[in-house]
Amino acid sequence: MTPSMDRRRFLARTSFFVVAASALSACGGGDDEPTGRYQFPQGVASGDPRESSLVFWSRCVRTDGSAGDVPVRLQVSKSTRFDTLLADVALTASATYDFTVRAKVTGLPSATPLYYRFVAGNDFSAVGTGKTAPAAGATVPQLRFAWFTCQDWSVNHWAAMNLLAAESDLDFIVHLGDYIYETVGAAFQSGAAEPAHPRISLPNGTKLADGTVYATTLADYRTLYRTYRGDARLQALHAKFALIATWDDHEFSDDCWQDHQTYTNENKQETARRRAASQAWLEYMPVDFGDMSFDSANAAYTNLRIYRDFKFGNLAHLVMTDQRLYRDDHLVSEAVIAQAQGHDPINGSDSIGSRYFVQQPVLAQFEALKTQALGRTPSMLGTTQTDWWKQTLKNSTSTWKIWGNEVMLSRLWLDLRALAPAPYNAQYVVNCDAWDGFPSHRADLLRHITSNGIQNVVAITGDLHAFQCGVVRDDPANPATGTPAVVDFVSAGISSSSFYTYIKAGAGGTPLAALVATPEGFDGLLRAHNPDFAYVDHNAQGYASATLTAAALTVVYNKVKPLNADGTAPASPLLKRTRITLAAGSRQPVVQDNA
Repeated sequence: MTPSMDRRRFLARTSFFVVAASALSACGGGDDEPTGRYQFPQGVASGDPRESSLVFWSRCVRTDGSAGDVPVRLQVSKSTRFDTLLADVALTASATYDFTVRAKVTGLPSATPLYYRFVAGNDFSAVGTGKTAPAAGATVPQLRFAWFTCQDWSVNHWAAMNLLAAESDLDFIVHLGDYIYETVGAAFQSGAAEPAHPRISLPNGTKLADGTVYATTLADYRTLYRTYRGDARLQALHAKFALIATWDDHEFSDDCWQDHQTYTNENKQETARRRAASQAWLEYMPVDFGDMSFDSANAAYTNLRIYRDFKFGNLAHLVMTDQRLYRDDHLVSEAVIAQAQGHDPINGSDSIGSRYFVQQPVLAQFEALKTQALGRTPSMLGTTQTDWWKQTLKNSTSTWKIWGNEVMLSRLWLDLRALAPAPYNAQYVVNCDAWDGFPSHRADLLRHITSNGIQNVVAITGDLHAFQCGVVRDDPANPATGTPAVVDFVSAGISSSSFYTYIKAGAGGTPLAALVATPEGFDGLLRAHNPDFAYVDHNAQGYASATLTAAALTVVYNKVKPLNADGTAPASPLLKRTRITLAAGSRQPVVQDNA
C-alpha cells in the first residue's frame, strides 16, 4: 500500500485531519450560547507552510470538564477583524485525539501573512499568524527563519523564547526535536527549574532503578504535551510563526532507535510505547499530511512517516529527515561492553564505552561486524529515506539546500593517548548516538554531495546542547584529505543542561577533571582535536536564527543567561550573540563573535 493510499484510507475513517479549500465568505454572527463554556488551554499553532496552504491547530475543551465532542470552527482571514474569511472550516474536538483539532487549508495566496482563530460556541481562541511560502520558482530576495531544540521543562528556563518571539520578521520557525522530555526526575534533569515549571506528574509512567520515571502510555505522552504547551511563551511562539517540526529521541525515549529504548543494556523493544509516543506527537504538531503518511490500523511502529521537504521560491529548499524511526541499533553493543567490564549485560547501563566516549578502533571493529551481519552499511536514515534524501538534494534547483538534521553531523573526536593515564589513554569518538556513530553511512551521504557537485548545502542541527559551526568533509575521519561537503550549524538547547555540564560531571573524581575544569578549556581541547570547527560553545542555552539571500547565509547564535541565583528566569535573558556568515559557493564560514 502506498503512503498516499494509507492517507486516504485513514482520512476516510476519521476527522483527525481535515483538508479544506479556501473560499471567500463574510464572517457570520454567533448564536445565543453563553460565553465561557469552552477554552483553548494549549493556544493555537500553524505549520508546514507551502505556497498555497497552511495547517492550523488547536485544542478545545469544555470548562466543566465533560468529555463530549466539541464542535469547533477554524476561521482564516487576511485581516485581524475577520470581517472577510478565506476559510471557515467545521471541525470536531474529541477525546479520541485528546480534543486536538487540525486542518489544512488549500488555495491560499503565496508569501502572505494570514490570521486565524478557532471558535467554539461564542468562545474564541487567541488569534494566530502564519505565513505561506513563496510560489515555486519565484525570485525571493530574502528568507528569514529560526530553529530551536531541546526544551526540557524541568531544567533552567524558557526565557530564550521571549527573544525568539521578538524577532518579528521571521518567515517560519523550525523545531529539530526534543520538543518534550519523556523522563521526569532523571539524573540529567537534576538542575534547578524556574518556578513557572513545577514537577510533572505522569498518570502512569514506569520507574527505573535510579528513580527516573519515564512516559509509557498514550496518557503519559499527552500529559507531557499538554503541560509543555501550557507555557505562555511557547504558546506565543506558535501563535506568531508557522512551525516546521521533526522529532529526535526524547519524543519517545532517550537515545532510542526504531522502537527500542536504551535506558538499560537490554535495548528493550517497546512497540506499543513507540506508537503511543508517535500518536501524541502527531496530535500536538501542526503537520501536513500532503506528503506524509499515518495509518492507525497498522500495528507496526513504522505506521507514521514524517520526513518531507519544503521549497521557498528559488532561494531555499528545506529537507527534513527522521533519524530515529528507521535507524539501526548503535554499532557498539552495550551488552558486550558491560560483559567486558564485569557489569550486568541486561539490567545495567553501559552507555559510556558504547554510545559515548567510544574508542575509535572499537567503533571501527563493531561497524565491520555489523556491516557483515546486515549485508549492508549500518544506517541512520534507513534505505528508503536515504534514497529519497539523495534524490531530493540531487534534483534541487534552489540556491540553498538546508538539511533539517536532528543530531550532530560534525566530527567530534578526542585523542587522549598522550594526555591521560591508563585506562583513559585512547582516542575517543565522543558521541556515537550522533552521525559519528554511523561513519560509513555519513561518508556515503556526503560523497553523494561532493561527487554530484551539489552546492550550498548546510545542515541546521540540534540535540547536542551546544553551539557549533563546522565544515564536514566527505571523509570526516580524515580532515586533511576529505573534501568539504556541508557546513553544519548546531544550536544549543532552549533550556536543557549544556553538553559541557554533562562532561564536567562525568569527569569529576577522575584524572580527566583537569581537562574540563573550565568551559573555555574544554572548548579549546575539542577544537585542537577537530580542526574543521569554525566555532564552538559547549556551555550554552539559546537558539539560532538565519537570514538567506542569493549571496550569503548568515546565522546568529543567541546565547542566554542561566537562572538567577534565586531560581527565577532572568528579566533580560540575552547574554551574547555570535554572527556567522557563509558566502554562496563557499564552505568557509566567517565568525563574528559577540556580534
